[in-house]
This record gives sequence, C-alpha cells and structure tokens, in this order.
Amino acid sequence: MHIKKIRIKSGSFPTADCYPFNLEVLHKTGEIILDNPVTFFIGENGTGKSTLLKAVAKRCSIPIWKETERQRLRYNKYEEELYRYIEVEWEKGQVPGSFFSSDIFREFAYMLDENAAADPGMLDYFGGESLVTKSHGQCNMSYFRSRYKIRGLYFLDEPETALSPGKQIELLKVLREMSLAGHAQFIVATHSPILLALPGAAIFSFDTAPVKEVEYEETDYYRIYKEFLTNRDAFLK
Repeated sequence: MHIKKIRIKSGSFPTADCYPFNLEVLHKTGEIILDNPVTFFIGENGTGKSTLLKAVAKRCSIPIWKETERQRLRYNKYEEELYRYIEVEWEKGQVPGSFFSSDIFREFAYMLDENAAADPGMLDYFGGESLVTKSHGQCNMSYFRSRYKIRGLYFLDEPETALSPGKQIELLKVLREMSLAGHAQFIVATHSPILLALPGAAIFSFDTAPVKEVEYEETDYYRIYKEFLTNRDAFLK
C-alpha cells in the first residue's frame, strides 16, 4: 500500500454553491480508508467519483494530462480546486505514478509519438512501439501492461471505455497480477462489472452520502447485468 487514507476537509470548503463543493457526498464523507491494493469508486454519473479521483491524484502530485483549453460559455473558478481540501496519508512516503483517462489518453499517445521521433527509446516504457499505430483499445492495453510493471500509485478513470469485454478481462488480470506483486496500488473509477469482480478489491459506492463500502453482489452493476442476461426480454417491455 502506498496511501492508506483519504481525508476530505469539507469544513474548509470555500463555497457550498458551486461544483464540486456542492456535492453532498463530499460534505458527508470525512475519510476513506484504503486497505486493499485495488480500490474501486462506483456510482451513477455525476455522483462525484471521478471528481474525487482526480483531486486525490492531484493531491498526490500525479500529473494529469490535459487537452488544450478551449473557450467555454461559463467559467467555474472552483472546478479544479478540490485537491486543496484533501489530505492523503502515505504509508512509507510519496511514490510516483500516473493518471489514466480514456478520453484524454489518445492525445497523450500522439504527444508521445511526436517526442519519440527525437528519442525512440522512450517508447520502451510503453511496450516498445508507437501507440498511435494501434486501435484505441489495443493502445490502452499496451500502456497498462507496460506502465503498471513499475512501482507506483495508479489512478484510472473509467478505463473500460474503449475496451471490449475480452480486453476488460485482460485488464482485470493486469490489475490482479500487479497488485499481488506488491509494488502497485490502484484506485479506479468504473462502471464495469467485469473489473469490479476482482477478488479482494474494495468497492466504495458514491450513490450514498457518506460514501459506503459495498460487496460486489450488492452493486447495481452486478444486479442489473445479471438480471438482463437471464431475462433480457423483461427489460424491453
């Protein structure tokens, strides 16, 4: 384990009216204990799981690749500020790591390819070949297999987005292998019942306030997929 506790200092929030400081789950969750090498954050869209994931990564000084800023209709000065109101308790001191999000990873792959034109050796850290020559899912899996062999703290935001069910099972195996090796810790926001099936992983639901740890069979993902696959006609009525 690299980090063992996340504290949310809601009493110091600068506002309660603007996102993300208006999320009830952040006001009612004091801390999250991390005692497993793989932790999942789950919940409906908009519940705050990815928001907290990014803030914790930023608090841990993990760089988050961002696309070029574009002009927006409304600017929220609080949008990127949650990390300032979070404390992280390290086990044995800070370690490096990475933040993965499927919606921005393709941009990272192109940037890596451009830099590799001058220094091809940097591709050795990502499977040894250009990521942009692969499909989106293949590109992601090449990154997962290579990067997670390195000791570190890894954040993943809905990594299943570009992965087929078969590739999700491959990622499930990567998470299990690397976590059992003892050098990697993963915090993952996901909607995938396949990834959530990882034995021994902790699952925290953001559908309740405060955040609640749940069993795999208690999740909507498990229940809905199981019911759909056993009686899909009932869902079409």
